Amino acid sequence: MNKPKLSFWQIWNLSFGFLGVQVGYSLQNSNTSSIFESLGADVSHLSYFWLAAPLAGMIVQPIVGLFSDGTWTRFGRRIPYILGGSLVSALALELMPNCPRLLAFAPLAMGVFILLFMDLSFNVTMQPFRALVADMLDDSQKTQGYVVQTFLINLGAVAGAVLPLVMTWLGVSDEAAPGGVSPHIAYSYYVGGAILLLTVLVTSFKTKEYPPEEFARYNDLSEEKAGSESFVGLVRSAPRVMVQLGITQFFSWAALFLMWTYLKPAITGVVTDHTTGEVLSDGATQTWVGVLNGIYPIPACIVALFLGRIAARCGNKPVYAGCLLAGALGFAGVYLLHDQYALMLPMAGIGIAWAGILAMPYAILSRAVEPRRMGIYMGIFNFTITLPQIVVGLAGGAVVEYCFDREAADMLALAGVFMLLAALSVFLVKEHKAG
Repeated sequence: MNKPKLSFWQIWNLSFGFLGVQVGYSLQNSNTSSIFESLGADVSHLSYFWLAAPLAGMIVQPIVGLFSDGTWTRFGRRIPYILGGSLVSALALELMPNCPRLLAFAPLAMGVFILLFMDLSFNVTMQPFRALVADMLDDSQKTQGYVVQTFLINLGAVAGAVLPLVMTWLGVSDEAAPGGVSPHIAYSYYVGGAILLLTVLVTSFKTKEYPPEEFARYNDLSEEKAGSESFVGLVRSAPRVMVQLGITQFFSWAALFLMWTYLKPAITGVVTDHTTGEVLSDGATQTWVGVLNGIYPIPACIVALFLGRIAARCGNKPVYAGCLLAGALGFAGVYLLHDQYALMLPMAGIGIAWAGILAMPYAILSRAVEPRRMGIYMGIFNFTITLPQIVVGLAGGAVVEYCFDREAADMLALAGVFMLLAALSVFLVKEHKAG
Protein backbone atom coordinates (compact mmCIF):
# COMPACT_ATOMS: atom_id res chain seq x y z
CA MET A 1 0.00 0.00 0.00
CA ASN A 2 1.50 3.32 -1.09
CA LYS A 3 1.80 6.27 1.26
CA PRO A 4 -0.39 9.30 0.47
CA LYS A 5 1.19 11.87 -1.83
CA LEU A 6 2.09 14.99 0.14
CA SER A 7 1.71 18.50 -1.20
CA PHE A 8 4.74 20.72 -1.73
CA TRP A 9 4.03 22.69 1.45
CA GLN A 10 3.62 19.51 3.50
CA ILE A 11 7.03 18.39 2.23
CA TRP A 12 8.38 21.88 2.98
CA ASN A 13 7.12 21.73 6.58
CA LEU A 14 8.81 18.35 7.14
CA SER A 15 12.22 20.01 6.86
CA PHE A 16 11.50 23.66 7.71
CA GLY A 17 13.01 23.26 11.17
CA PHE A 18 16.25 22.12 9.54
CA LEU A 19 16.57 25.66 8.17
CA GLY A 20 16.86 26.99 11.73
CA VAL A 21 19.24 24.24 12.81
CA GLN A 22 21.45 25.11 9.85
CA VAL A 23 21.45 28.79 10.83
CA GLY A 24 23.02 27.74 14.12
CA TYR A 25 25.35 25.23 12.46
CA SER A 26 26.47 27.85 9.94
CA LEU A 27 27.25 30.33 12.70
CA GLN A 28 29.33 27.64 14.37
CA ASN A 29 31.18 26.73 11.16
CA SER A 30 31.99 30.33 10.30
CA ASN A 31 32.98 31.60 13.72
CA THR A 32 34.24 28.81 15.99
CA SER A 33 37.88 29.07 14.86
CA SER A 34 37.80 32.85 15.24
CA ILE A 35 36.19 32.66 18.70
CA PHE A 36 38.72 30.11 19.90
CA GLU A 37 41.63 32.12 18.49
CA SER A 38 40.36 35.18 20.38
CA LEU A 39 40.20 33.03 23.53
CA GLY A 40 43.86 32.03 23.11
CA ALA A 41 43.89 28.92 20.89
CA ASP A 42 46.86 28.35 18.54
CA VAL A 43 46.25 27.74 14.82
CA SER A 44 47.93 24.31 15.00
CA HIS A 45 45.42 23.27 17.68
CA LEU A 46 42.23 24.42 15.95
CA SER A 47 41.45 21.03 14.40
CA TYR A 48 41.41 19.43 17.86
CA PHE A 49 38.66 21.76 19.06
CA TRP A 50 36.64 20.91 15.97
CA LEU A 51 36.61 17.26 17.01
CA ALA A 52 33.66 18.04 19.29
CA ALA A 53 31.20 18.07 16.39
CA PRO A 54 32.01 14.70 14.78
CA LEU A 55 32.46 12.96 18.12
CA ALA A 56 29.05 14.19 19.22
CA GLY A 57 27.51 13.06 15.94
CA MET A 58 29.11 9.62 16.07
CA ILE A 59 27.75 8.96 19.56
CA VAL A 60 24.40 10.71 19.47
CA GLN A 61 22.93 10.12 16.02
CA PRO A 62 22.81 6.30 16.12
CA ILE A 63 21.36 6.42 19.65
CA VAL A 64 18.69 8.93 18.66
CA GLY A 65 17.94 6.91 15.52
CA LEU A 66 17.61 3.67 17.47
CA PHE A 67 15.32 5.15 20.10
CA SER A 68 13.20 7.17 17.69
CA ASP A 69 12.59 4.02 15.61
CA GLY A 70 10.85 2.55 18.65
CA THR A 71 9.22 5.72 19.97
CA TRP A 72 5.59 6.69 19.70
CA THR A 73 4.04 9.55 21.69
CA ARG A 74 1.11 11.88 21.22
CA PHE A 75 3.58 14.22 19.48
CA GLY A 76 4.84 11.53 17.11
CA ARG A 77 7.90 9.41 16.51
CA ARG A 78 10.67 11.82 15.47
CA ILE A 79 9.17 15.16 16.59
CA PRO A 80 9.90 14.76 20.35
CA TYR A 81 13.62 14.46 19.63
CA ILE A 82 13.57 17.35 17.15
CA LEU A 83 11.79 19.62 19.60
CA GLY A 84 13.84 18.65 22.66
CA GLY A 85 17.14 19.03 20.85
CA SER A 86 16.17 22.45 19.52
CA LEU A 87 15.54 23.82 23.00
CA VAL A 88 19.02 22.83 24.15
CA SER A 89 20.60 24.03 20.88
CA ALA A 90 19.06 27.49 21.26
CA LEU A 91 20.38 27.73 24.82
CA ALA A 92 23.89 26.73 23.70
CA LEU A 93 23.88 29.43 21.02
CA GLU A 94 22.98 32.03 23.63
CA LEU A 95 25.82 30.88 25.93
CA MET A 96 28.70 30.54 23.43
CA PRO A 97 29.57 34.25 23.05
CA ASN A 98 29.66 34.62 26.84
CA CYS A 99 32.48 32.15 27.58
CA PRO A 100 34.77 34.85 29.06
CA ARG A 101 32.04 35.90 31.49
CA LEU A 102 30.92 32.38 32.41
CA LEU A 103 34.43 31.19 33.35
CA ALA A 104 36.79 34.16 33.40
CA PHE A 105 39.89 32.22 34.52
CA ALA A 106 39.52 29.56 31.76
CA PRO A 107 37.35 30.93 28.93
CA LEU A 108 38.82 28.54 26.35
CA ALA A 109 37.86 25.52 28.47
CA MET A 110 34.34 26.92 28.82
CA GLY A 111 34.20 27.44 25.05
CA VAL A 112 35.12 23.80 24.42
CA PHE A 113 32.48 22.64 26.91
CA ILE A 114 29.74 24.76 25.33
CA LEU A 115 30.83 23.67 21.83
CA LEU A 116 30.43 20.01 22.84
CA PHE A 117 27.10 20.83 24.49
CA MET A 118 25.99 22.62 21.31
CA ASP A 119 27.06 19.82 19.00
CA LEU A 120 25.32 17.15 21.07
CA SER A 121 22.06 19.07 20.89
CA PHE A 122 22.47 19.90 17.17
CA ASN A 123 22.83 16.19 16.46
CA VAL A 124 19.79 15.27 18.54
CA THR A 125 17.81 17.80 16.50
CA MET A 126 19.22 17.04 13.04
CA GLN A 127 19.19 13.25 12.94
CA PRO A 128 15.40 12.73 13.04
CA PHE A 129 14.88 15.15 10.12
CA ARG A 130 16.60 12.69 7.74
CA ALA A 131 14.46 9.80 8.93
CA LEU A 132 11.29 11.92 8.99
CA VAL A 133 11.48 12.55 5.24
CA ALA A 134 11.88 8.83 4.54
CA ASP A 135 9.08 7.96 7.01
CA MET A 136 6.53 10.32 5.51
CA LEU A 137 7.21 10.11 1.77
CA ASP A 138 6.58 7.42 -0.80
CA ASP A 139 9.59 6.29 -2.88
CA SER A 140 8.37 8.44 -5.76
CA GLN A 141 8.65 11.58 -3.60
CA LYS A 142 11.80 10.82 -1.58
CA THR A 143 14.25 12.52 -3.93
CA GLN A 144 11.98 15.59 -3.96
CA GLY A 145 11.86 15.46 -0.16
CA TYR A 146 15.63 15.43 0.21
CA VAL A 147 16.02 18.11 -2.47
CA VAL A 148 13.61 20.40 -0.56
CA GLN A 149 15.50 19.60 2.62
CA THR A 150 18.77 20.49 0.87
CA PHE A 151 17.28 23.80 -0.30
CA LEU A 152 16.18 24.69 3.25
CA ILE A 153 19.51 23.63 4.75
CA ASN A 154 21.33 25.93 2.36
CA LEU A 155 18.91 28.78 2.91
CA GLY A 156 19.65 28.46 6.62
CA ALA A 157 23.37 28.29 5.94
CA VAL A 158 23.22 31.55 3.98
CA ALA A 159 21.26 33.26 6.74
CA GLY A 160 23.65 32.06 9.45
CA ALA A 161 26.76 32.99 7.51
CA VAL A 162 25.68 36.55 6.68
CA LEU A 163 24.20 37.38 10.09
CA PRO A 164 27.50 38.92 11.31
CA LEU A 165 27.63 41.10 8.18
CA VAL A 166 24.02 42.18 8.75
CA MET A 167 24.95 43.10 12.31
CA THR A 168 27.77 45.34 11.08
CA TRP A 169 25.32 47.00 8.66
CA LEU A 170 23.12 47.69 11.68
CA GLY A 171 26.02 49.42 13.40
CA VAL A 172 27.19 46.63 15.72
CA SER A 173 30.97 46.68 16.20
CA ASP A 174 33.14 43.92 14.70
CA GLU A 175 36.07 44.67 17.02
CA ALA A 176 36.56 42.31 19.97
CA ALA A 177 38.03 43.33 23.29
CA PRO A 178 41.20 41.37 24.19
CA GLY A 179 40.18 37.85 25.14
CA GLY A 180 36.55 38.45 24.21
CA VAL A 181 34.04 37.81 21.44
CA SER A 182 33.15 40.70 19.12
CA PRO A 183 29.64 42.14 19.56
CA HIS A 184 28.57 41.45 15.96
CA ILE A 185 29.30 37.73 16.44
CA ALA A 186 27.58 37.64 19.84
CA TYR A 187 24.36 39.23 18.56
CA SER A 188 24.40 36.91 15.56
CA TYR A 189 24.38 33.92 17.91
CA TYR A 190 21.46 35.37 19.88
CA VAL A 191 19.37 35.94 16.75
CA GLY A 192 20.37 32.54 15.36
CA GLY A 193 19.14 30.77 18.49
CA ALA A 194 15.75 32.45 18.20
CA ILE A 195 15.42 31.52 14.50
CA LEU A 196 16.31 27.90 15.26
CA LEU A 197 13.62 27.58 17.89
CA LEU A 198 10.90 29.26 15.83
CA THR A 199 11.46 27.16 12.71
CA VAL A 200 11.51 23.89 14.64
CA LEU A 201 8.19 24.84 16.22
CA VAL A 202 6.71 25.14 12.71
CA THR A 203 7.78 21.59 11.82
CA SER A 204 6.66 20.27 15.20
CA PHE A 205 3.13 21.67 14.95
CA LYS A 206 2.59 21.37 11.19
CA THR A 207 3.68 17.74 10.77
CA LYS A 208 1.49 14.82 11.75
CA GLU A 209 3.45 11.57 11.71
CA TYR A 210 1.86 8.24 10.84
CA PRO A 211 0.92 6.22 13.94
CA PRO A 212 2.50 2.74 14.24
CA GLU A 213 -0.42 0.80 12.69
CA GLU A 214 -0.67 3.17 9.73
CA PHE A 215 3.11 3.25 9.26
CA ALA A 216 3.23 -0.57 9.22
CA ARG A 217 0.41 -0.73 6.67
CA TYR A 218 2.04 1.77 4.32
CA ASN A 219 5.35 -0.09 4.46
CA ASP A 220 3.90 -3.63 4.28
CA LEU A 221 5.22 -4.47 7.73
CA SER A 222 3.59 -6.77 10.24
CA GLU A 223 2.95 -5.39 13.71
CA GLU A 224 5.02 -8.23 15.14
CA LYS A 225 8.07 -7.37 13.08
CA ALA A 226 9.66 -5.42 15.87
CA GLY A 227 13.41 -5.02 15.85
CA SER A 228 15.20 -6.99 18.54
CA GLU A 229 18.48 -7.20 16.63
CA SER A 230 21.54 -5.87 18.44
CA PHE A 231 23.37 -2.76 17.31
CA VAL A 232 26.34 -4.87 16.19
CA GLY A 233 23.95 -7.11 14.24
CA LEU A 234 22.40 -4.08 12.57
CA VAL A 235 25.83 -2.81 11.54
CA ARG A 236 26.75 -6.21 10.12
CA SER A 237 23.52 -6.44 8.15
CA ALA A 238 23.72 -2.86 6.83
CA PRO A 239 23.03 -2.52 3.09
CA ARG A 240 26.21 -2.83 1.03
CA VAL A 241 25.47 0.50 -0.64
CA MET A 242 26.01 2.18 2.74
CA VAL A 243 29.63 1.01 2.78
CA GLN A 244 30.12 2.05 -0.84
CA LEU A 245 28.69 5.48 -0.17
CA GLY A 246 30.90 5.67 2.90
CA ILE A 247 34.04 5.85 0.74
CA THR A 248 32.66 8.87 -1.10
CA GLN A 249 31.44 10.40 2.13
CA PHE A 250 34.87 10.02 3.72
CA PHE A 251 36.68 12.07 1.10
CA SER A 252 33.94 14.70 0.64
CA TRP A 253 33.43 15.37 4.35
CA ALA A 254 37.18 15.43 5.00
CA ALA A 255 37.40 18.20 2.41
CA LEU A 256 34.56 20.17 4.00
CA PHE A 257 36.06 19.79 7.48
CA LEU A 258 39.36 21.22 6.23
CA MET A 259 37.53 24.22 4.78
CA TRP A 260 35.53 24.91 7.94
CA THR A 261 38.62 24.64 10.12
CA TYR A 262 41.23 26.45 8.03
CA LEU A 263 39.45 28.96 5.79
CA LYS A 264 39.88 31.83 8.25
CA PRO A 265 43.61 31.32 8.97
CA ALA A 266 44.23 30.44 5.30
CA ILE A 267 43.06 33.80 3.97
CA THR A 268 44.12 35.98 6.92
CA GLY A 269 46.92 38.27 5.77
CA VAL A 270 46.34 37.21 2.16
CA VAL A 271 42.85 38.26 1.05
CA THR A 272 42.85 41.78 -0.35
CA ASP A 273 40.32 44.58 -0.59
CA HIS A 274 38.90 44.69 -4.13
CA THR A 275 39.04 48.49 -4.32
CA THR A 276 42.36 49.33 -2.68
CA GLY A 277 44.31 46.10 -3.09
CA GLU A 278 45.31 46.28 0.58
CA VAL A 279 45.21 43.25 2.85
CA LEU A 280 42.05 43.15 4.96
CA SER A 281 42.26 43.64 8.72
CA ASP A 282 41.66 40.66 11.00
CA GLY A 283 38.14 41.81 11.89
CA ALA A 284 37.24 42.47 8.25
CA THR A 285 38.71 39.09 7.25
CA GLN A 286 36.52 37.30 9.78
CA THR A 287 33.47 39.12 8.45
CA TRP A 288 34.49 38.11 4.91
CA VAL A 289 34.84 34.47 5.99
CA GLY A 290 31.19 34.71 6.99
CA VAL A 291 30.35 36.15 3.58
CA LEU A 292 32.22 33.34 1.78
CA ASN A 293 30.49 30.75 3.94
CA GLY A 294 27.25 32.44 2.96
CA ILE A 295 28.12 32.30 -0.76
CA TYR A 296 28.43 28.57 -1.30
CA PRO A 297 24.93 27.69 -0.03
CA ILE A 298 23.38 30.09 -2.61
CA PRO A 299 24.34 28.04 -5.68
CA ALA A 300 23.52 24.96 -3.61
CA CYS A 301 19.97 26.31 -3.19
CA ILE A 302 19.68 26.92 -6.93
CA VAL A 303 21.17 23.56 -7.91
CA ALA A 304 18.91 21.77 -5.42
CA LEU A 305 15.87 22.99 -7.36
CA PHE A 306 17.03 21.02 -10.41
CA LEU A 307 18.83 18.03 -8.89
CA GLY A 308 15.74 15.83 -8.78
CA ARG A 309 14.86 16.36 -12.43
CA ILE A 310 18.45 16.02 -13.62
CA ALA A 311 18.94 12.84 -11.58
CA ALA A 312 15.71 11.39 -13.00
CA ARG A 313 17.07 11.91 -16.51
CA CYS A 314 20.79 11.21 -16.07
CA GLY A 315 20.89 8.98 -12.98
CA ASN A 316 21.90 9.65 -9.38
CA LYS A 317 25.57 8.68 -9.73
CA PRO A 318 26.59 10.94 -12.65
CA VAL A 319 24.85 13.90 -11.00
CA TYR A 320 26.52 13.15 -7.65
CA ALA A 321 29.98 12.81 -9.25
CA GLY A 322 29.52 16.00 -11.28
CA CYS A 323 28.64 17.97 -8.15
CA LEU A 324 31.76 16.73 -6.35
CA LEU A 325 33.99 17.53 -9.32
CA ALA A 326 32.70 21.12 -9.23
CA GLY A 327 33.72 21.19 -5.57
CA ALA A 328 37.27 20.03 -6.36
CA LEU A 329 37.63 22.85 -8.89
CA GLY A 330 36.23 25.26 -6.30
CA PHE A 331 38.88 24.36 -3.73
CA ALA A 332 41.58 24.86 -6.34
CA GLY A 333 40.22 28.36 -6.97
CA VAL A 334 40.11 29.28 -3.27
CA TYR A 335 43.75 28.24 -2.98
CA LEU A 336 44.90 30.28 -5.99
CA LEU A 337 42.83 33.49 -5.73
CA HIS A 338 43.26 36.34 -3.23
CA ASP A 339 40.91 39.18 -4.24
CA GLN A 340 37.94 39.23 -1.86
CA TYR A 341 35.32 39.22 -4.64
CA ALA A 342 37.21 36.79 -6.87
CA LEU A 343 37.03 34.26 -4.03
CA MET A 344 33.25 34.17 -4.43
CA LEU A 345 33.49 32.33 -7.77
CA PRO A 346 35.22 29.16 -6.50
CA MET A 347 32.89 29.12 -3.49
CA ALA A 348 30.09 28.60 -6.01
CA GLY A 349 31.76 25.36 -7.11
CA ILE A 350 31.96 24.22 -3.50
CA GLY A 351 28.27 25.08 -3.19
CA ILE A 352 27.39 22.75 -6.07
CA ALA A 353 29.29 19.97 -4.30
CA TRP A 354 27.47 20.79 -1.06
CA ALA A 355 24.10 20.39 -2.77
CA GLY A 356 25.07 16.95 -4.03
CA ILE A 357 26.48 15.88 -0.65
CA LEU A 358 23.30 16.83 1.19
CA ALA A 359 20.82 15.23 -1.20
CA MET A 360 22.20 12.44 -3.35
CA PRO A 361 23.59 9.93 -0.82
CA TYR A 362 20.36 10.08 1.21
CA ALA A 363 18.21 9.64 -1.88
CA ILE A 364 20.26 6.55 -2.80
CA LEU A 365 20.38 5.13 0.73
CA SER A 366 16.72 5.67 1.68
CA ARG A 367 15.61 3.27 -1.05
CA ALA A 368 17.96 0.54 0.17
CA VAL A 369 16.97 0.61 3.87
CA GLU A 370 14.12 -1.33 5.48
CA PRO A 371 11.56 1.33 6.57
CA ARG A 372 11.23 0.24 10.20
CA ARG A 373 14.98 0.68 10.64
CA MET A 374 15.28 4.03 8.87
CA GLY A 375 16.23 5.98 12.01
CA ILE A 376 19.00 3.70 13.20
CA TYR A 377 20.48 3.26 9.74
CA MET A 378 20.44 7.00 9.10
CA GLY A 379 22.26 7.31 12.44
CA ILE A 380 24.78 4.63 11.52
CA PHE A 381 25.28 6.29 8.14
CA ASN A 382 26.30 9.39 10.06
CA PHE A 383 29.54 7.53 10.88
CA THR A 384 30.51 8.21 7.27
CA ILE A 385 30.26 11.93 8.07
CA THR A 386 31.86 11.95 11.51
CA LEU A 387 34.73 9.50 10.98
CA PRO A 388 36.51 11.57 8.30
CA GLN A 389 36.18 14.66 10.45
CA ILE A 390 37.67 12.84 13.43
CA VAL A 391 40.57 11.52 11.34
CA VAL A 392 41.28 14.95 9.88
CA GLY A 393 40.80 16.61 13.25
CA LEU A 394 43.37 14.34 14.88
CA ALA A 395 45.86 14.52 12.03
CA GLY A 396 45.23 18.10 10.86
CA GLY A 397 47.37 19.81 13.47
CA ALA A 398 50.40 17.64 12.69
CA VAL A 399 49.89 18.01 8.93
CA VAL A 400 49.71 21.80 8.97
CA GLU A 401 52.61 21.99 11.45
CA TYR A 402 55.09 19.52 9.96
CA CYS A 403 54.04 19.02 6.32
CA PHE A 404 52.93 22.52 5.39
CA ASP A 405 55.09 24.61 7.76
CA ARG A 406 51.96 26.17 9.37
CA GLU A 407 50.66 27.39 5.98
CA ALA A 408 46.91 26.93 6.44
CA ALA A 409 46.25 27.68 2.76
CA ASP A 410 47.88 24.36 1.83
CA MET A 411 45.17 22.58 3.78
CA LEU A 412 42.64 23.96 1.28
CA ALA A 413 44.68 22.50 -1.58
CA LEU A 414 44.55 19.15 0.22
CA ALA A 415 40.78 19.57 0.49
CA GLY A 416 40.62 19.88 -3.30
CA VAL A 417 42.46 16.58 -3.72
CA PHE A 418 40.05 14.88 -1.31
CA MET A 419 37.02 16.21 -3.20
CA LEU A 420 38.42 14.92 -6.49
CA LEU A 421 38.86 11.46 -4.96
CA ALA A 422 35.27 11.65 -3.71
CA ALA A 423 34.02 12.35 -7.25
CA LEU A 424 35.92 9.36 -8.66
CA SER A 425 34.72 7.03 -5.89
CA VAL A 426 31.03 7.62 -6.72
CA PHE A 427 31.34 5.08 -9.54
CA LEU A 428 32.03 2.34 -6.97
CA VAL A 429 28.46 2.71 -5.67
CA LYS A 430 25.90 0.08 -6.77
CA GLU A 431 22.32 1.30 -6.26
CA HIS A 432 19.57 -1.09 -5.19
CA LYS A 433 16.15 -1.07 -3.53
CA ALA A 434 15.30 -2.74 -0.21
CA GLY A 435 13.28 -5.87 -0.65
